Amino acid sequence: MFEQTSPIPVAQTTVQRRAAFIAKTYRLLFLSILAFAGVEYVLFTTGIAQRVADFAFNTNWLLFMGGFILLASLSRRFARSGSSTPTQYAALGAYIVFEAVFFAPLLFIADSYFPGVISSAAAITVIGFAVLTGIVFVTRKDFSFMRTALMWIGFGALGLIIASVLFGFQLGTAFSIGMVVFAGATILYDTSNILHRYPEDAYVGAAIDLFASVALMFWYVLRLLMSGRR
Repeated sequence: MFEQTSPIPVAQTTVQRRAAFIAKTYRLLFLSILAFAGVEYVLFTTGIAQRVADFAFNTNWLLFMGGFILLASLSRRFARSGSSTPTQYAALGAYIVFEAVFFAPLLFIADSYFPGVISSAAAITVIGFAVLTGIVFVTRKDFSFMRTALMWIGFGALGLIIASVLFGFQLGTAFSIGMVVFAGATILYDTSNILHRYPEDAYVGAAIDLFASVALMFWYVLRLLMSGRR
């Protein structure tokens, strides 16, 4: 989730240019999701996913998560429109790989002990994303007012995750449900920014922000489905 700033947002350009920007953004989002699935396929077929899972389970989870957050943040920074186009695409590719590696332990557990749950979580995420996207495109509402609330809720959720690792308590179903709602709110926010806030050359940044929000929703939908089968 990232709010681009520019003196000339795409909303103030011509209809044709707005349509081209939106088409580029969602095409890139679709390709990013396909690339994520492709990287996961390679990780699983080569056995790397199991090794990543073993490493994550046998090391400090905060170190694993902290490394991902650092690398992902750097990738998203370089994917912004201030960088050259090749740099933006390289940053997007790196972010997809980092995200796939981070997901590997959870997907490995889901695939090993909860057959069919990954496809169910993916379907629910796609439906949720489509509904939320439709709300923004139909209403044309500007959800940028949510920025501060989303930022502080995100910090609070991260703090709870860190505390749960440090003090050994479980974040239960209520937390996962809350995070699915939070992810849905970030999708509303990001989609609204695509219509109203992003500059015309920021389609890579817009796609990576949407991809991050979709991945967040998928993660917690998957966790919810897994907890329901225990």
